Amino acid sequence: MTTDAGEYTIHQLARLTGTTSRTLRHYDSEGLLSPARLGANGYRFYGPDELVRLQRILLLRELGVGLPQIAEVLDRDGDEIAALETHLVWLRREQERLTRQIAAVGRTIEARRGGEHLMAEDMFDGFDHTQYREEVTQRWGAEAYRAGDRWWRGMTADDRTAWQQASAALQRDWADAAARGIAPDSDEARALAARHAAWLRSIPGTPAGEDFPGYLRGLGDLYVADPRFTRNYGDLTGAEFVRDALQDYAESL
Repeated sequence: MTTDAGEYTIHQLARLTGTTSRTLRHYDSEGLLSPARLGANGYRFYGPDELVRLQRILLLRELGVGLPQIAEVLDRDGDEIAALETHLVWLRREQERLTRQIAAVGRTIEARRGGEHLMAEDMFDGFDHTQYREEVTQRWGAEAYRAGDRWWRGMTADDRTAWQQASAALQRDWADAAARGIAPDSDEARALAARHAAWLRSIPGTPAGEDFPGYLRGLGDLYVADPRFTRNYGDLTGAEFVRDALQDYAESL
């Protein structure tokens, strides 16, 4: 229920969004979301612009972005519609992935109930790395995807586990360095960038030679632009640190 002016009180907005009045007041104190106006009785009222801003805040919170970084994103992204379109692309990808996983689990249940043979291809639809086929192909070509796909499928389970653990360790070290305020052009950051480059080069299909520095810079930009990658480095600040360090390292190649 809205007011006659098409506004929401803080309590109405809290109920509508499943949050709390206390949270909305906290967003105001952090400079994230101020009410459109204050009534004579001190009540806070929120209009359409505030609702859109709150939607973006809640979307970024779901992606694991911290409040200080959300403020940076909102201040930086002047084109509201373009920012929402980026959110929409990510949500549709997640929707498609979850739809495939739901169907896969449903097929597994039916097969188990009926005593039928389980098909691995059906069980893990939506779970494997092939969900990125179109994206990888568009960015770096079909052969890059095929090479990476052959490499991944040819690994043993132990090899995959070891590689994933090494990847997670690299991400943790990046996030730790960013949290400690290490400069992107410091020796420590350059060592991490070199380690990152070696990790990338271990994957068949990764561009080599003169193409590699540009590839490295492009990945750095992707880590910042795509929330799926941003989360790997703690938050947006962490991803920006990785981007800057990779770009600095790329200049030395």
